Amino acid sequence: MAFAPSFAPRLDLRQSQSLVMTPQLRQAIQLLQFTNLEVSAYIEEELLKNPLLEQDDGGETVTALEPPTAAQAADLPEDTASLTLAGMLPEAGSAPLDMDSSNVYDAGTNADGYSASRLGGDGDEDWNAIDALGAQRLCLREHLEQQARLAFAGREERLIASMMIATLDPAGRLGDTPEALAGALGVELSRFEAVRTVMMHFDPVGVFATSLAECLAAQLAELNRLDPAMQALLDHLPLLAKREMRALQELCGVDAADLADMVAELKRLDPKPGARFESEPLRPLIPDVLMRPAPVRDEEGSDWLLEINPETMPRLLIRRGFHARILASANKETKSFLSEQLQGATWLVKALESRAQTILRVAAEIVRRQDGFFHHGISHLRPLTLRDIAVELGLHESTVSRVTSNKSIATPRGIFELKFFFTTALAGANGETHSAETVRYRVAQIIGQESPKNILSDDAIASILQKEGIDIARRTVAKYREALRIPGSAQRKREKMPA
Repeated sequence: MAFAPSFAPRLDLRQSQSLVMTPQLRQAIQLLQFTNLEVSAYIEEELLKNPLLEQDDGGETVTALEPPTAAQAADLPEDTASLTLAGMLPEAGSAPLDMDSSNVYDAGTNADGYSASRLGGDGDEDWNAIDALGAQRLCLREHLEQQARLAFAGREERLIASMMIATLDPAGRLGDTPEALAGALGVELSRFEAVRTVMMHFDPVGVFATSLAECLAAQLAELNRLDPAMQALLDHLPLLAKREMRALQELCGVDAADLADMVAELKRLDPKPGARFESEPLRPLIPDVLMRPAPVRDEEGSDWLLEINPETMPRLLIRRGFHARILASANKETKSFLSEQLQGATWLVKALESRAQTILRVAAEIVRRQDGFFHHGISHLRPLTLRDIAVELGLHESTVSRVTSNKSIATPRGIFELKFFFTTALAGANGETHSAETVRYRVAQIIGQESPKNILSDDAIASILQKEGIDIARRTVAKYREALRIPGSAQRKREKMPA
């Protein structure tokens, strides 16, 4: 007996589980992978959006917010006179809150170019904003344009100069060949080269060159040191990079001592004269976690104390009194707004606390496992993976990855990124394992100790490591050596060959 399929609609009740990425969860994940400085910037944005948030500057402590009870709300005065006396509203004679003060002149303030923060530490008040403008550092193009206006009077020459300045790369080299630039301007190549020759002696000397040799030649000519021997050396810079000293001696017609002096003179020149104008000042690496020796060992036997860097991680609080005052006389729409802001502020504070605890847990476990490194150095760095930390702390590997990304720790041995302590393992004798970073350091150490008469090959280095109980192949030694930017045995032999 056959039954026809039924296509009639029906309702079924099914139970299933799924992960929902709520805005709060997304915010917590985002905060976890931020550095302290990025979290600080994020907090600044939230302080502008949420009136219930407040940054703790070390003053009066604000407790966590709890909704006011009915008795507390009833105790608040309702008339404006009482609120004014209580300091909750501005006085009648004070300026209105919506007054535009942008056109108000206040002598002795920033409005007339004066700023107390500009004064020197010795109380000198002769600082002038107009004079300070001249002390501002010009960029490379502005610096060259000023010199071009003084060097060239003709319209065609200034046009050529403007074209070359516009095509400079950050190092100060021309972005295209002189032939291509002259053709684009529709001028003769000889005319273009005449202008370029003058501009190559602008400050800094060597800009507008088309190659490294031409850049160095212009600087040597300015020093009156561009003789035939030096020009021959510049024409064969690839041989100098390969340390072919004997071939260079024959090409330049000098002995070993003179060649060494010429090479030393080249090293004093600037291969990228424009870089110092375009480069930004170096920013100090600010650690996210601080580590210092503990006076005594804790219960877990640790010799170190860890804390989140307080200088980069502000403390966020909730304004309880402000919320209570506003809520007492608020209408329905305002209460709904305050409820949303309260929920967001409470979640953000909890997310920041959870983030700090997670970072400290992961950092503490890393310090515990790499305790030998902090006491004895890189030779005692142990193999470590994200999974090792995740299993020990009961976290997911992705969480450990977010915690350790773009974060650093200040230790007695210096500032290190947390990712530095995670290295792969190399097999060793008797079932032991060795950190890849430790083996890489050992390779550099062996090469640094070799004598000029006994330059070690990659095979010889691998044999030494194998005798020390490290199972490593020649190609792995070569990979580590190249990562350390150490040349091969043939080039090292030429470099260490006595003159």
